[in-house]
Amino acid sequence: MEILGERWTFLILHEAFHGVRRFSQIQRNLGIARNILSARLQLLVRTGILEKRRYQDEPERYEYRLSEMGRGLYPAVVAITRWGDEHLVDHDAARPVLRHSCGHAADPVLVCGHCGEPLDPRAVTPEPAAATV
Repeated sequence: MEILGERWTFLILHEAFHGVRRFSQIQRNLGIARNILSARLQLLVRTGILEKRRYQDEPERYEYRLSEMGRGLYPAVVAITRWGDEHLVDHDAARPVLRHSCGHAADPVLVCGHCGEPLDPRAVTPEPAAATV
């Protein structure tokens, strides 16, 4: 949560998942101060969630791409976004649709990998991790 719990970090990740990679574009889309954006991007690069890649030499310019670790956050970002759309947005407001490559609107759900049933917190029991020797 030290990395992801700050609101700007989540919004930057949301932009990254929608293909926004350049500092100026992220800043414009979010209306975030340059110093705050710079600090958040540095944190995301340092922790391995984003990769910084040069795309221009003169002047030196970089873009920020999701690493494999960062792409692994996609289910969490979608779940939080979906929760916000459902509980925090005016029900009459238009909501963005996630369209899957099959052509249909995606309605992502978290399911048990074994039986395929949707996960409900009342039906899940955490067990302590097994000790490794």
